[in-house]
Amino acid sequence: MDQTHPTAGTATLEHRGACDRFDDENYPAYSMGAATEMLQVTPAFLRALGAARLIEPQRSRGGHRRYSRYQLRLAARARELVDQGTPLEAACRIIILEDQLAEARRINGSRSHLADA
Repeated sequence: MDQTHPTAGTATLEHRGACDRFDDENYPAYSMGAATEMLQVTPAFLRALGAARLIEPQRSRGGHRRYSRYQLRLAARARELVDQGTPLEAACRIIILEDQLAEARRINGSRSHLADA
């Protein structure tokens, strides 16, 4: 670290924090506009997913909805199911169950690795 500039290390720490957020799939990086554009859905669709409790966006300081990559993946899966004719509420329940199953499999996989050791 450059000792002649007292803030030289600070910039590195701030930069490192920003990089960590880019890698964090739960960081609420996407606005409603960006999310709707990426998913090609309406704001009403995303609000409906929130009402169905599939995704609950965080709020910016100004009160605007902010979505994470993880939430956008869930919303994209919901759109797939809805496009196939599944009612929105049923699609949300399916996705929640799929997510719970994936988590249970992950936990069981980590336990089986511990038992093998």
